[in-house]
Amino acid sequence: MTDDLPGRFRTLWDEIAPIGRDAGSGGYLRYALTEPELELRNWFRSQADRRAMPVTEDGNGNLFAHWGDPEAGDAVLTGSHFDSVPHGGAYDGPLGIVSAFLAVDELRAAGVAPGRPLVLGAFVEEEGARFGVPCLGSRLLTGALPVDRAAGLRDAAGVSFAEALGDQPAGARPELLGRFGAFVELHVEQGRALVETDAPVAVASAIWPHGRWRFDVVGEGNHAGTTRMADRRDPMLTYAFTVLAANKEARLRGAHATVGRVAVEPNATNAIPSKVTGWLDARAADPETLSGLVDAVRGKVAERARRDGTAVTLTEESATPLVAFDGGLAGRLATLLDAPVLPTGAGHDAGVLAAHLPTAMLFVRNPSGVSHSPAEAATDADCAAGVRALARVLEELTCR
Repeated sequence: MTDDLPGRFRTLWDEIAPIGRDAGSGGYLRYALTEPELELRNWFRSQADRRAMPVTEDGNGNLFAHWGDPEAGDAVLTGSHFDSVPHGGAYDGPLGIVSAFLAVDELRAAGVAPGRPLVLGAFVEEEGARFGVPCLGSRLLTGALPVDRAAGLRDAAGVSFAEALGDQPAGARPELLGRFGAFVELHVEQGRALVETDAPVAVASAIWPHGRWRFDVVGEGNHAGTTRMADRRDPMLTYAFTVLAANKEARLRGAHATVGRVAVEPNATNAIPSKVTGWLDARAADPETLSGLVDAVRGKVAERARRDGTAVTLTEESATPLVAFDGGLAGRLATLLDAPVLPTGAGHDAGVLAAHLPTAMLFVRNPSGVSHSPAEAATDADCAAGVRALARVLEELTCR
């Protein structure tokens, strides 16, 4: 196809690279429907305009750019998301959108005329960093999340999703979802498997089941200097035990458990907390292992709370089952690209859409193996390889 794709990738990438970047950490603060993400959404519209691709919205915050009739059926959908975790990396999400536009350029330069419509998507609140529920936009589109619950989700400042969206979300759109015949999401790899196999691109086989659970631990607030140690009902002790228990139980099972967020009341240095709230992210290769992990943590924490004189409740905030991508499609694409096939422990909009239409994912090599961090990386050459792979996949799906 066209020459100097790494250079053209870099030119397009540099248009969005400064948006939402924190000067101190070097990471990104691109929360859903905040100024940086809104700027990126405008960039999406401008890129679509350059390519004469009309843009539509689904009423849930998701954007779609169309090559072909927007109302025609059996369309091939590709894309990803713009939002980030706090101080996240540059590639997680936006790489899939930038690569999709460049793949369109590659196809057009090669004179490809798709026999099926091609749609580029930008999904809202994939990370769940602002409103707490990951893949919020795709869950709404597919009906996996009730409208009332989504509308009432609030960020740390008390702003609801409906307020940020500017309207009540539309919820399930079966007539729109029914126009898509397949979905392919390109994403930076969030691990080092491609480094170890010395391959620039892989095809995904499955997404581990995973979820988020909130621990609310209530004790008795009191003075740090006058309350005897024996008289304390300190929820921080119970919470600290929760973190250690989750780590131990995950290691025993070959699973993953992470506690990366905590809120303390009253959050004073010289006060025993009255309440500590933490969030557990748990993932495993199969549902039984994940359930066993969460149940073990729940039981151990309940026993610790009795000893500490505290009360603890565990609330499931989101859960995603095991997603096995369409085996026939994954195998077809792996053969087409001569690429390895890998599972992933990270959640994606592709995991939500896979329950409704044939879905596949492509991974682009990440030399650092680090993600959700400023250290997340990909070379321009590997990103260009990802674009070429995506273009081949889209040509295969739209023309054959």
